[in-house]
Amino acid sequence: MGLHAFDLLADVAAQENPGACFALLGDANMNFATRLAEAGCPMIYVRHEHCAVAAAMAHARKTGGVGFATVTCGPGLTQLTTALPAAVRARIPLVVLAGEAPLKSAWYNQMIDQAPFVTATGAAYRALHHPARLAEGLRDAFLEARMTRGPVVVGIPFDLQNAVLNGAAALPAPSASLMPVTSPMPPNPDDLARVLALVAGAERVVVMAGLGAAEAGAGPACAALADRLGGLLATTLPARGLFAGHPFNLNVAGGFATETARECFGEADLIIAVGTSLSHHNADGGKLWPNARLLQIDTAPVTLAQGRIAAQDHLRADARLGVEAILAGVTPRDPGWRSDALAHRIATAPADSTQFAPIPGLHDPRDVMAALETHLPQGWEMVNSSGHCSYFVAQMPTRHQERFLTIREFGAIGNGLAFAMGVAAARPDQPTVLFDGDGSLLMHMQELETIARHGLKILIVAMNDGAYGSEIHKLRAEGLSDAGAVFGHTDLAAIARGFGIKGARVDDLAALPGLIAEFAGQGGAMLLDIPISDQVASPVIRRAHPPKA
Repeated sequence: MGLHAFDLLADVAAQENPGACFALLGDANMNFATRLAEAGCPMIYVRHEHCAVAAAMAHARKTGGVGFATVTCGPGLTQLTTALPAAVRARIPLVVLAGEAPLKSAWYNQMIDQAPFVTATGAAYRALHHPARLAEGLRDAFLEARMTRGPVVVGIPFDLQNAVLNGAAALPAPSASLMPVTSPMPPNPDDLARVLALVAGAERVVVMAGLGAAEAGAGPACAALADRLGGLLATTLPARGLFAGHPFNLNVAGGFATETARECFGEADLIIAVGTSLSHHNADGGKLWPNARLLQIDTAPVTLAQGRIAAQDHLRADARLGVEAILAGVTPRDPGWRSDALAHRIATAPADSTQFAPIPGLHDPRDVMAALETHLPQGWEMVNSSGHCSYFVAQMPTRHQERFLTIREFGAIGNGLAFAMGVAAARPDQPTVLFDGDGSLLMHMQELETIARHGLKILIVAMNDGAYGSEIHKLRAEGLSDAGAVFGHTDLAAIARGFGIKGARVDDLAALPGLIAEFAGQGGAMLLDIPISDQVASPVIRRAHPPKA
C-alpha cells in the first residue's frame, strides 16, 4: 500500500527515543500509535486521556527527557486541559501528538478549534497541515519542548496522517542532536562581591535548595556553605530529602514545614534560595520568614513570583557554581544558632504536635506515615499525589528526592495513579509506592485496569478518610455543613480486587510489614486501603482556615 504519513511520523517519534508513549487510541491517532508500537517504542495504553499526559509528565521528570503522549481529536484533546497547566507550571518538557479532524470534511462530529483550548493552558499548539513539513514539524516540537521546558501539542489531521507518500522520506536529525552545548554559568565578580557583603552581615542563615539545585548537583556545596556559616538547611517540596541525614536539615520549607522549621525560619535574617522558583507555597505566602531577606541564586532570577515580591537580592549563576563561589569567599564562623539541643529537636520533635481525639477503628494519618517511613524499603520509588493527605506524606525526612516524585502545580487532585504509572514505566527496576487519598483515587480508578494489564509494580497506599479531606475541614471551619464533601469509606480494596489487583484493608498498622513483604515478593500491584480519621486536620488547613467564632 506504500508508505503512509503515519509511518513516517512513527519513525520520527521513535527516533526521539521518548522511553515510553502513553496513549489512548481513536480515529485520529490509532494508525500512528500502532506503527509507533511496531517501531519498538514501549506503549502504555491508558483509559483516560488526562492520565496519558499526567503519566508522561511523571515519566519526563524521572528520566530527564521529553515526555510523550498521543490522543485523538476533539474530545480526546479537550480532556487534556487539566494536565497541561500543571506541566506548564512545573516546567516539564512534553510532546503530545493529537489528531485533528480531517481536512477533506466540511463537517465532522469531533471537529473543534483545538488550538485555543491548548494555548489557554499556557502550552504551545503547533498545527501541521503541509505534508512536506510533517517529519520536521514533529521533530521541531520535541526540540521546542527541550528548549522551553514546557509542553507542546502537535495537531495533525488524520486524513493527512493516512495519506500515501511518494517514495521514501529521509528522517530529520533528532532534536537532542540540535540542542546547544552550554556550560554552567559562573557568577559575575561584581555581583559576587555584593552578595558576599550581604552574607557577611547575616547572623542566622538558612540555605534552601530547590529542584534546580538538585539537578545542578549543588547539594554538597549547599550543605558545605551552611556548615561554614553555622546555618541551617531546608528544601522546597520537590527537592525534599536532598539533605537527608544532615543534623541541621529542617526538611521541607513552606506550608508543609514542621513546627521546629517554622520557628527557625522565623528567627532567620537571611535565606539563600538556590535553584528554586520561589513559589507562593514555598514561602507560605511570605509568612514563613518574616524577618529575613532572601537571596536567590538562579540562572534566571526574579523579583516578583506568583503575585508577591519574593526576593530582594539576586545572584545570576548556575546553582552549584554560585554556591561554590560564595563558599570560597566566606570564612568559617562559630556554630551560631546550631546546638546539640536544636539537632536533637530536629531529629525527634513531631512535625505537628496537635492532639486530636482518637476514633475507634480509624488511624491518625500521622501514625500511618510514621509506620510507612519505618517499614518501606529505602530504594523504592515514591509518588506523592495532591490533596489534604499530601501534608502527612511530606513528613518522611529520610526519603531522597531522586526517588520521591512530587508534582503539585495547579492544585489538582486525581493525578496520583497516572503519576505512579509514569514513574513505574521510567523506573521498572524498583517498585513504585503511591500515596493518595480516596477522593483523588476515585477520580481515575479505571487506571487500576491499566496498571494490572501492563503488569506495573505499584503499591498504592490509599489514605481513606471517606471524604474530600481539604473541603471538609474548610467547611467545618466556616461553620457550614460538610455533607457535600463526605461520602463514606468506600471499600477501595474490593474495587482493586475487581480489577485483578491484590487489595487489603489495614485495620492494624502492625500488619504493614507483612503486607509490604507480600507485595515485594509478588509481581504486579497491590492496594492498601487504610481508614484514617477525618478529624485530623493538617496545620496547613488550620492556619489558613481557623474556626470562625
